[in-house]
Amino acid sequence: MARVEVKQLLEAGVHFGHLTRKWNPNMAPYIYMERNGIHVINLYKTVAKLDETNEALSKIAASGRKILFVATKKQAKDIVAEKAAKVNMPYITERWPGGMLTNFVTIRKAVKKMATIDRMKKDGTFLTLSKKERLQVDRLRAKLEKNLGSISEMTRLPGALFIVDTMREHIAVKEAQKLNIPIFAMVDTNCDPRDVDYLIPSNDDASKSIDIIMTEVTNAVAEGLAERKSEKGDAAEGKSDDKKEKAPKKKEAADKPAPSPEKVDTKPAPVVAKAPNVEAEVEATEEAVAKKTKVEADDLTKVEGIGPKAAEALVAAGIATFADLSKGDAEKIKEILTEASSRMAHLDPTSWPKQAKMAADGKWDELKEWQDNTKGGVE
Repeated sequence: MARVEVKQLLEAGVHFGHLTRKWNPNMAPYIYMERNGIHVINLYKTVAKLDETNEALSKIAASGRKILFVATKKQAKDIVAEKAAKVNMPYITERWPGGMLTNFVTIRKAVKKMATIDRMKKDGTFLTLSKKERLQVDRLRAKLEKNLGSISEMTRLPGALFIVDTMREHIAVKEAQKLNIPIFAMVDTNCDPRDVDYLIPSNDDASKSIDIIMTEVTNAVAEGLAERKSEKGDAAEGKSDDKKEKAPKKKEAADKPAPSPEKVDTKPAPVVAKAPNVEAEVEATEEAVAKKTKVEADDLTKVEGIGPKAAEALVAAGIATFADLSKGDAEKIKEILTEASSRMAHLDPTSWPKQAKMAADGKWDELKEWQDNTKGGVE
């Protein structure tokens, strides 16, 4: 992916912050200077944080999880809706429905109600209603479509949230924090960066600024989706090749005649004493040890409640696979996360071993059903 340049961000006005009297002191590390009573954002840090954000979003997209985009301010609505729709991700551009995440089961019921109305229109039962009832149903359908139409395909809690202006979307931030969902956001000089897992210091009020950041972010998501698609294609090809290889081997075995008893040599082979090759044995043992130690890490973000940073901390601590995590102790996992970063101290790993056990056993449907019925992976 081509890296965005500082010049492009400068031209889009990403560097403009808020008035100095409205600033949040926690944003000081990302502020370059003050000019005419307005803070100027350090764009070199913006580029670095944008790269970090893109990498994490790409991993989440590649894992098959959805990323929910949230932007209800006027200048961001249309841009976010357009960019999110291009990568087939859910988005909220109207009023944030209270309990969208923490009361997701009820929100899903409202979405199902839309599907029921559509089914009524198809099978003809809608026409049996009176004129007044039809008007009421149409109004209800239009209201649900306006508020929840963009999340109709989101059947489970999202893997991450991308927010434009955390001050305005503070309810979404609180709900995501409660459910341990990673938060990505465009953070201006008046916002608190401590509420966000991956921040992009930038101007969240100008449409040009929002457009350039959203373009970079959605490009990273598209790359993650393409990677997932190619992996699935390779896996399917591998299975078909294995089947083709097995078929000729069976034929060869069937065609090959069994040796006649006359031709079979029953004499035992002469035993020849060989000098032990010490170097070869040492190399073989070293290779065996290396193979054992080099265990491919599983994608731990598939466990509800584990974000990219938490997964990195667990891998660094030696918990690299679902099998390792299933044997882990919740208290020890909590200690590992707290030592890695104080921002992960709020995570609740109680259900992680249970989820990892299902993943290790290959019970993905059972895991998905459990995650759908459980809020944020917390029983």
